[in-house]
Amino acid sequence: MTPTEVFQHYSDAWNRHDAAGIVATFAEGGTYTDPTTAGPLAGAAIAAYAESLWDAFPDLSFETVSLSHNDQGLVSAEWLMKGTNTGSMMGLPPTGRPIALAGADFARIEDGKILFLQGYFDGGAVPRALGLDIIVQPSSIGPFGFGTSVRTSNGSIALPGAFSITNFFARNPEEVALIKESGRKIAMDMLSMPGFISTVSVVVGDCLMTITAWETRDSMVPLMKQGEHRSMVSRYFTSEFGQGGMTGVWVPGRLNPRRVRCAGCDKMTPVEAPQQRCSCGAVLPDPLAYW
Repeated sequence: MTPTEVFQHYSDAWNRHDAAGIVATFAEGGTYTDPTTAGPLAGAAIAAYAESLWDAFPDLSFETVSLSHNDQGLVSAEWLMKGTNTGSMMGLPPTGRPIALAGADFARIEDGKILFLQGYFDGGAVPRALGLDIIVQPSSIGPFGFGTSVRTSNGSIALPGAFSITNFFARNPEEVALIKESGRKIAMDMLSMPGFISTVSVVVGDCLMTITAWETRDSMVPLMKQGEHRSMVSRYFTSEFGQGGMTGVWVPGRLNPRRVRCAGCDKMTPVEAPQQRCSCGAVLPDPLAYW
């Protein structure tokens, strides 16, 4: 079997969504690397990587644009990857958007097996095609840790009567992804709960924190008794995830007045002004959310 035929078998296995078939084209200890793998993958790790792509893009396919090899068994291939994001990718909900990613593979093949394969492509192309932000920042600088955050709101501008706070520390990146996915499900549950105002979730390294505003302390009671939150609490008290954490309910000690900028005189004015008018007489904008 020629090197190009071996590579074609490898490519065909990708298009069949056959993880075992992909791994079978590699020699024992053979490795796969691309800009997103953070290092070489081998054996079961290659299969898991392929399956994660198929989960995110169930219709994923590769079109070979060019394919050649030299006398030393080095194969060069240009390809075009296409698919539609109808599954979760990196723990994020599907966008429903299509992608078309151009790339190239260089593989060393001996005795009908791939010794190593190095893929090259623009690592930011897929996130951009899916409408995702690409944030470049350090993980930490001295006492400062950096991460990402998300706010979920139903548009309520009610005055918060209580805040629920959770803070988890994960043991590994897989647990971070698990807790983030569960947090998204909990946020979806909260959107339909009376008395929910909004929630802010923050991920910094292995630390995951959520602060949720409620109209009253009683508003959060249904959250404790049903759905994903109840399931997550049960899993938290087993060995399934987490190295530690805390939860609590906080009641505001003081909330200063909400203010908005008057379009008439440019003054920052409390929204509770009589008849919702500024001292200049102009009607004030609607109040913004507390949280």
